[in-house]
Parts: sequence; C-alpha cells; structure tokens
Amino acid sequence: MKKWIFPPCMFLLTAFALAQAPPVPAGTALMVKLETTLATFSNKPGDPFQGQLTKDVIVNGKTVIPSGATIEGRVTKIAEPRRISGRPTIGIMPEAVILPGGERLYLDATLVDTNIPGTDVNSEGQFKGPGHDRRDKLEAGGGTAGGMLIGGLVGGPVGIVVGGAIGAGSAGTYWLVEHHSAILPAGTELTLELNRPLTMAPAVANAGQ
Repeated sequence: MKKWIFPPCMFLLTAFALAQAPPVPAGTALMVKLETTLATFSNKPGDPFQGQLTKDVIVNGKTVIPSGATIEGRVTKIAEPRRISGRPTIGIMPEAVILPGGERLYLDATLVDTNIPGTDVNSEGQFKGPGHDRRDKLEAGGGTAGGMLIGGLVGGPVGIVVGGAIGAGSAGTYWLVEHHSAILPAGTELTLELNRPLTMAPAVANAGQ
C-alpha cells in the first residue's frame, strides 16, 4: 500500500493563503454554540471550554472563518456569593479559533451576551446568573415570620427569637441551594465580540504535524 507524504510546501501555501486573507475587524460579533457545560458549583478557574461557530464570519464579501470552526478558551472566574444580595458569576476567556483545516488562530474576544433569560453579562465579559426577585424576598420574609410564629407558640418570647433565626436560616439555605448557582449549559448561544482585529496567520505551524 502506497503511503502518501505531503511536502511541507503545501502547509506553507496554506499558511500563505491565510495570511493574505483580510483581518477580521475589532468589534465583529462571533456567534458561538457552547459545547461544554459550565457551572459555578462544578467548575474552577483554568477549566477549558469549547464551542462551535454557528455563522460564517464575512469580510468584504468573503467568508474568512466558516461556521463550524471551533472556539476554545478557559474559565477565568467562578463565584457563588454566600450573601442573598450577590449574584453567581462565571468568567470566561476565548483564546483560539481552530479552522476546519486545523489551523489555529489567536483570539482576543469578550463575551457580551447569551440567550439565557433573566441573566446578563457585565462589562468585563462575566456571565451573571439570576438574582433574587420579589418572590424570593417574600419567601425570605415568610421563612422568618413562619419561624417566629411557631417559636412563639411553643416557647413564648424566647421562642419567637429562636424560631425567627431558624426560619431565616432555613430560608437562606433554600436560596443558596436553589438560586445561588449559575449555569451555562451546553447548547447555550454565546455572542463574542473581538477586542482587536483577528489576523488569519496561524498561531501554530502545521508543517510538523
């Protein structure tokens, strides 16, 4: 069986062709489908993530990055506030675009939006999970009041104080478990924005592969 050997010049030609492609301007939006589930209760800074470009990136009428290209990055921040007023946070940093031919491009981009209702992304590109709404606060008040009522019936004035503390504690536990985690499930639609022009020169030479 004949073994085909591709000369290095073919890879050099590919790199040259990419280098001739126009850079993608800063501010360009990249539409990405997340392929890795990220959550505040299971991830830590440094964990990798991966996504897939869902729309062609077109410059001057020419497709320079086709849909299906892979986006790779890492988690930069995980926060699960232990205070009722806080919001869980996931920070991510996109780092590379991998083209269908295997060419790897450096990527400097920031997360600016997702398709998850009730959440937002701050100016630093950090995903903020749902906060506490009016219903949550009513549940908090209900937990404390309920505890005070039961404590008063059982133990008089002292029971009111103890019961209130227990009720507030149980309500707080409920919030921490049910409301203080942020999740970016696989399949989430991410909108990334380029911070600087993306040049098409490969970050890693393929000639030795």
